[in-house]
Amino acid sequence: MCGICGFLSADPARPADEAGVRRMAAALVHRGPDSGGFHVEGPVALGHRRLSIIDLSAAGNQPMANEDHTVFAVVNGEIYNFEELRRDLAARGHAFRSRSDSEIVVHLYEERGEDFVTALRGMFALAVWDSRARKLLLARDRVGKKPLYYAAGRDGFRFASELVALREALPEAPRANLDALQRYLTLQYVPSPMTAFEGVEKLPAAHLLTIEPGRPPTVRRYWTLSFAPGAPVREGDAVKEVRALLEESVRLRQIADVPLGAFLSGGVDSSAVVGLMARASSQRIKTFTIDFPGGAGEAGYARMVAKRWNTEHHEMMVNPDMTSVLPDLVRRYGEPFADTSAVPVYFLSQMTRQHVIVALSGDGGDEVFAGYKRYGRDRIARGINRMPAPVAALAKALLRNLPGAGMRGVREYGEHLSLPAAERYLFLIAHFTRRDQQDLLGPALRPYADADPVTRAFTEILARSDAGDDVNRLLDLDTQTYLPDDILTKVDIASMAHALEVRAPFVDHVLMERMAALAGSLKFRGFRGKRLLRRATADLVPRAILTRRKKGFSLPVDAWLRAELRPMAHDLLTGPSVRKRGLLEPRGVARLLDEHERGVDHGERLWNLLCLELWHRTFIDQAR
Repeated sequence: MCGICGFLSADPARPADEAGVRRMAAALVHRGPDSGGFHVEGPVALGHRRLSIIDLSAAGNQPMANEDHTVFAVVNGEIYNFEELRRDLAARGHAFRSRSDSEIVVHLYEERGEDFVTALRGMFALAVWDSRARKLLLARDRVGKKPLYYAAGRDGFRFASELVALREALPEAPRANLDALQRYLTLQYVPSPMTAFEGVEKLPAAHLLTIEPGRPPTVRRYWTLSFAPGAPVREGDAVKEVRALLEESVRLRQIADVPLGAFLSGGVDSSAVVGLMARASSQRIKTFTIDFPGGAGEAGYARMVAKRWNTEHHEMMVNPDMTSVLPDLVRRYGEPFADTSAVPVYFLSQMTRQHVIVALSGDGGDEVFAGYKRYGRDRIARGINRMPAPVAALAKALLRNLPGAGMRGVREYGEHLSLPAAERYLFLIAHFTRRDQQDLLGPALRPYADADPVTRAFTEILARSDAGDDVNRLLDLDTQTYLPDDILTKVDIASMAHALEVRAPFVDHVLMERMAALAGSLKFRGFRGKRLLRRATADLVPRAILTRRKKGFSLPVDAWLRAELRPMAHDLLTGPSVRKRGLLEPRGVARLLDEHERGVDHGERLWNLLCLELWHRTFIDQAR
C-alpha cells in the first residue's frame, strides 16, 4: 500500500515539474512512511511513497523498471495473483529484481500493452510510463478500492493518490465545483468522475487513462460487472460455490511479509472474515474493535466472535474531542465527505496500526450479498405500486397520515411511494432530497438542484442495467455509486492516514462476478438480506449474530450536535460567510438547527452541512 503521484508536461521539449511531484510525494508520506522514490525523464516525473508489505528489502522500492529501463511504473495497492503472473512472465523470459507484487506491472505491460490490467486480481491505482511510445497510462482497479485523482492543465497533466497531495502541485488554487457540491448534499459524497474542485477529476473505478504530451487524456472503461442472469442454480450448490470463493479470496488476502489482523465489528461480514482467516491460518488471528460512549456499537458481539476463534482481541472505548476530529477529517478527505462512519474507521485504524500493518475487513458485504434494509423498503414500495389502483391509493394514504412524532419517517416514505424508481430509491439514501433542497439551497446551488442531476444519473444506471430482477438492479446501482465513492473512499483515507493497509475479501472481482449472476432471491429473501452469506458461513459465525437484525455502527451524532458540537455548528452554519457565499439558505439552515434542538434528529444532515462549510473554509477561502 502506497501513495503515487506524477506529472507529464504538455510540451514534450519542456522538462517535467519535478519540484511539484516532490511536493505531492511529501504530502503522501502518511500513506508510505517506509521509503520514497522518483523517476524523472524529460517531460515525465513519477513519485512514490512506500508502505512495505511484500518483499521488505530495498529491491521492492519504486518506481519499478523493466529490464532495459524503457518502462517505469508506480503502484498503489496489492496484486493478489502476482505469484501466478510472475511464473508465467518468467517462463516468457522476463527477469525480475525483486519479490514485490508491484514489479509484475512493468513486465505484464510489456507483454500485453494496455490490456494488461485485465489480468490483475487485486486493488490498485497505478501509473506506467512507456518511454518508447512517449505515453503515460493510469489505471484504477475494477471496484475502486484505491483512489486516483488527476488534473489536465495548460502546462501539463498531474495525478496523485489524494486530493490534498494533488493540490500541492497545481499552478493555481482551484475553485469550488458547484455542480459537485449540490450532488454532495444529496449523496453525502461527491460522485465520480467529479471532485469538489473545478478542473480536477477522479479516475473512475475500472477505467484506464492514457495521455501523450500535448494531447488531451483518453479515458475508457476496461471492465463492467454484469448482472445478467446466469444459468439457474440450486441454492445448496450456490452456497458451496460462495464458500469456496470466499475461502480463496480470504486466503489470497493473507499473503504478506508483515503482521496482519482483522477489523471485527460483531456483524455478519467481519465475523465471517475472521472465521475464514482463522480456518486458513496456523497462527492466532489478531482482531480489533472500538466503541463510543453513548453509541450503539457491537463490542459484545465482537467479543463473542473473538472467543469463538480464540483471537488476540483488542478493544478500545473512544471518547474523542469532536471539535478537533471533524476539521481534521475534512482536511484528510480533501473534499466534502459526510459519512459519519469515517469517524470509527479512523480511530479503529489508528488502534489497529499499533499492532499490525495489514487488516482484513468486511467492507462490500452489503453490496455483494444484498445486506441493506433499504432493499426491503424498496420491495414494499414496489409491492404497493403493483396493487390495484384503489388499494394502492388507500395504502399510501394510510402511510402518509399515520399520527405521532415517531411516525415522521413512515409518513415521508408514504409520500414518496408514487415517484419513479430512481427518485424513490434516492429518498431512502439521500441526506437532502430534491424537496428538502428547495428550502435549503441558496442562489448559487439552486440551479443545479433544479436540473436534478443525481436522479438523472440514477435513472440512467437503472435503465442500462442488465439485471433480471429488482434486487440485482439495485445492487448494480450501489456497486457503481455508493460502494466506490463512499464505502471504499471512506476506508482508504481513514486507514491510510495511519499507514494501515486494509484488504476487503468481499470485493474480489471473481467473487463479485459470480454473485452478480445469481438471482436476487438467493441473496435477499422476504425482507432479509445476505441469505447466501449466512448459509455459507453458518459454521463460522455464532448463531446469535447470524439471526439478529442488521445494525450498522451507530454514532451519537445527534447527541454531539446538542452538546460538544453545538457551539461549532451554530458558529459555522449561522455566520456571515454562509450568507455571503450563497450556497445555503440561512433560514433553511436555522430551521434544521432549531428542530434538532427541539428533538427532531437532523444529526446526519447537520453533519453534512458542517463538512461542507469546513471544507469551503479550509480549501477555498484560505486559498484566496
